[in-house]
Amino acid sequence: DVLAILCLVSLAAALDFKYHHTEELEAYLKGVHAAYPAITHLHSIGRSVEGRGDLWVLVLGRFPTHHKIGIPEFKYVANMHGDETVGREILLHLIEFLVTSYRRDPIITRLLNNTRIHIMPTMNPDGFEATKVPDCYYTRGRYNKNGEDLNRNFPDAFENNNASIQPETQAVMNWIKNETFVLSANLHGGALVASYTFDNGNSVTGSLKGYSRSPDDDVFIHLAKTYSFNHAIMYKGTGCDNRQPFPEGITNGYSWYQLEGGMQDYNYVWGQCFEITLELSCCKYPPADQLEKFWRDNKVALIEYIKQVHLGVKGQVTDKNGNPIPNAIVEAKGRRHICPYRTNEQGEYFLLLLPGTYVINATVPGFKPMLKTVEIHDNTGNFSALKHDFSFSEVSIRSRAASCPKTPLYQELERASAAVKPTLHVLVLMTVMLVIFK
Repeated sequence: DVLAILCLVSLAAALDFKYHHTEELEAYLKGVHAAYPAITHLHSIGRSVEGRGDLWVLVLGRFPTHHKIGIPEFKYVANMHGDETVGREILLHLIEFLVTSYRRDPIITRLLNNTRIHIMPTMNPDGFEATKVPDCYYTRGRYNKNGEDLNRNFPDAFENNNASIQPETQAVMNWIKNETFVLSANLHGGALVASYTFDNGNSVTGSLKGYSRSPDDDVFIHLAKTYSFNHAIMYKGTGCDNRQPFPEGITNGYSWYQLEGGMQDYNYVWGQCFEITLELSCCKYPPADQLEKFWRDNKVALIEYIKQVHLGVKGQVTDKNGNPIPNAIVEAKGRRHICPYRTNEQGEYFLLLLPGTYVINATVPGFKPMLKTVEIHDNTGNFSALKHDFSFSEVSIRSRAASCPKTPLYQELERASAAVKPTLHVLVLMTVMLVIFK
């Protein structure tokens, strides 16, 4: 038994800079979990179309098996496009770095003690295996086994994309629903930039001006810059050719190119999770001898980005008996989400906000809302957002389950605002008429 454990420890420690195919990737994750059972939890959230590939997630933290009140959930997802391979490998090296640094490096130790980190090295194992000839440009391995682009396959907040939801997509949607994810990034290739929400848009989000702005645009810009400025070269913004520079290495998704059914917009609208898309290599599937350099270029950025899950404010909403109230709406004034951000089963909320003064509004349907002015500082270095709890003294009921419809919500909002405009015009006209006749 001792020999077997030693073998697993050496397997976990000796991760080569090469491409790991499905069986090797699975063996590596199992080896890490066996070697570090106290701080890791390995599970599959589903299977790919072909069924050969499990969608493995390794969870790291002081409480890896379950959510703990006050500890935010973070995730990295890579290889959504099967032929975009750099993210898949650097996430394996990130896992190795985290487990071997725990209790040796004080920063990593505090990070893992105060954050639950979920890492999915591949969302599209079939596409990766289908890419027989590595190429810097597009190959059929981009898609899943059914020929579907997984980053066009989620419900869209702006239009009916009528996508036939794929098993990989459904697995991720269920995963988002079952965890309280606060912050996320998905890792791609083919460019060098940090791209942020929204990827799609309409007049409500200002897309007529070529930029689709979310209510938390300032936070998204900060998140994208956190990655790009901690990356070896991304912040220079040169992009992959001279035709398309990205100032400071970041871009609004819509400004770059419009995309419907994307994963980052879905996370933000329906998952209450801020996600950005990281394009990490000009070449989609570069030679394996470049992987070590990619790891070095991204290592600091990957860690600094995780720390941002501790921005802002968090807390619990409880009733007069101290019981948690699920589905209470908790949002910062002036930042209403089209699908209101609600407390989880434990009555918890997490709001990512930059340093500043905010009014936090907690609402339980049928009761008077509670308002609290908070002064937020940058607490990322302390690995804990500002804490503020709300207690509803008159409430002794569990709030009813509330879910947001998967319809294109911003399409409805656009229709509503268009319908309101003529009414306003009529009101203005009537006022003018009254003034004239007086």
